[in-house]
This record gives sequence, structure tokens and C-alpha cells, in this order.
Amino acid sequence: MRYIAWQMLTGDRAKYLGLIFAIAFSTFLMSHQVSIFCGLMNRTASQIDDVHDASIWVMDAKTQYLDEVKALTDQDLYRIRGVEGVQWAVPLFKGTSRAKAPDGKFRGVILMGLDDASLVGLPRSVRLGDPRQLRDPETIAIDETGYRFFFPGEPYALGRTLDLNDHTLKIVAIINSSAPFVNLPVVYTRYTQARDLVGRERNQLSFVLAQAAPGVTDAEVTRRITERTGLKALTGNAFGWETIWYYIQNTGIPINFGITVVIALVVGTVVAGQTFYLFTVENLKQFGALKAIGVSDWRIVGMILMQALIVGAVGYGLGIAMTAGFFVATADNLDLRGFRMMPEIMLGTAAAVFLIVFLASAVSVRRVVVLEPAVVFRG
Repeated sequence: MRYIAWQMLTGDRAKYLGLIFAIAFSTFLMSHQVSIFCGLMNRTASQIDDVHDASIWVMDAKTQYLDEVKALTDQDLYRIRGVEGVQWAVPLFKGTSRAKAPDGKFRGVILMGLDDASLVGLPRSVRLGDPRQLRDPETIAIDETGYRFFFPGEPYALGRTLDLNDHTLKIVAIINSSAPFVNLPVVYTRYTQARDLVGRERNQLSFVLAQAAPGVTDAEVTRRITERTGLKALTGNAFGWETIWYYIQNTGIPINFGITVVIALVVGTVVAGQTFYLFTVENLKQFGALKAIGVSDWRIVGMILMQALIVGAVGYGLGIAMTAGFFVATADNLDLRGFRMMPEIMLGTAAAVFLIVFLASAVSVRRVVVLEPAVVFRG
């Protein structure tokens, strides 16, 4: 029966390939768009994920996400350091500035000011150079995207300069940082120098990075900081998810991507369902003949489901391969870094494809079950 089902399925190559294409297209569209969406959401918290030296972030009590900064005071830093269970706490500046290359090319940059002594907050992955040289005056580190923008087509080299707010700064390291949500270059420097690069305000302390003392949990330290200072204290993971949820709840990104995924699901179901139904109708006499020789309805239903699963598996495999091929082909594109297909997306897409083939075969199953064996004797 399996062989007969296979022969019936592949007998009409045009419809067989049409079914596979419908499933593959839906698979590609769903897996690709969901991967891009997850990559965008991960980008919103990328600069939190890049901080490996501190597990606790402290900020103004009304802060909702990473890019909404209300400066703290230096007194807040000392208060945090005085909380029981805090091993150490250092300042972190996050702001924006404008950098200009020697040839006059300029662009806005994300400026990160790190603690002068410890450089806590600097990503660990370094492409070139020694980040410890940031302790020298008038020095910066820049991410790969920024370097390629300001010096396109040139090999990575240290010692080049950029102008920020009338300061000529030497590049001493090139960093492999995670891609930010807004695809701007990221520049790292010392905290005291960062304040000079963005102009003077009364308060410029964006965040405080802290570490719990040995034997004290991060959750307990964050609770104590909040109670003692009135500021918001979160672990890096919690702050990252709070940032992601802010963008999910307050932007149109999820709706737009969701519409695309729903369209892929509906189109895949309609096209596959219609094609599979026509394929079944054209083979009614064959199904009737099987019934006439005593094949049970359950065996015939099993044949139809096997045909649907074959189409679903082949179409899913091709669609996932196309999605994987896209991300492999764009792996070296710095503007698209951070986008990848996760195992969870593959499993979720497989479940959606199973739903498509189930719905596509449901109508066909009903048509065959109510079929009279006598149909084989009609003209």
C-alpha cells in the first residue's frame, strides 16, 4: 500500500512539485521572518549581553529599557557601593556622539564610557589590539562595523584616528561587539573621557554595574540595592528581557512580522490544500478500486496521510535549507550580524508545517472516506 500511495503521489509530477513548492515557500517565509524577528529583539539587548564582568545593572527607578537613560548622580554610585553584599560597583556611560574620519566622512556613533581603572563593560572578543591601552589619554576602541564604515576596503590597522567633539582620538583596539538595534558604530573609551566627548551636563552617569559579593545571590543584592537606594537594580539577564519586552509591547515590529508569518501559514495551507484536494479528486477511481477489493477506510486514510507527510517532509527540508543558505550567504555581512536560525525556530516551523499538511489533507480524507466503491464502474 505504501508503494501504491507513492506511485499515486508522484504520478502527476506537476501537482507533486506544486505541493512541495507550496510547503517549501511557507517554510522558508516562516522560518526566515521569525529568525529575523528574534535577531532584531536580541539586538535590542546586545550591549547588555556584551557585559560579562558584572551581573547587576542599576539605573533610575523609572527606566524601561536600555536606550532610555536618565542619568544618576555620583552620590548614587557611592550609595550603591555601601549596600551590604555589593562587592564592587563601577560607573558606565551610554550615549551618542558624532565621529568624523580624516577624509571628512562622519556618522553618529554609540559611545560607551567604561570605568577608568577596571574597564568593566568592554566586550571580551577583540579582533585586533590591546584594550588595556584605553587607559592612555585620547584613545578609543571601535567595533568592526564602525571601522569598515570609516575606513572602507582598508585592512584592519591600529593607530588610525577619529574626531569626536573636537577631540582627535587614536584607535587602539577593534572589538567584535554584538550588533546594536540601531546599526550604528559602537565606540568604547574611558568613563571620564566619554563625558568630555558628549558635552557637559550636570549628571552623566547612565548606569552602575555591580557585582555581588561571594556567598550572596544576585537576586538578594538587587533587592537590597532597590530597598536602600530607591533605584532599580536588575540582573543583566532580567534587564535584557525587560528591554526586549519593551520593544515587543511598544513598537509595531511584532505585528508586522506576525502578519507575514500568518500570511505564509494561510497561503501555504490554501495552496497545498487546494492542490492536494485536486490530486485526490483525480485519483478517486483508484481509491474506489482499492475499496472495491476490500481495502479498509483506515488503510486508505493512512495512505493519504503518508502522502501528505512525504510532501510536508520534503517541502520542509527544502524550505529550511533555503533559510539556512540565506544566513550562510550573509554570514560575513556585518550589517546582518546577529541574525541566525535557532533550533527552536526550526522546531516551531516544523509544527506549523505539520499543521499545514494536516489541514491540507483533512478535506481529501473526508472525500475518500465517503466514497462509494461503485465509482470504479462508472464511466
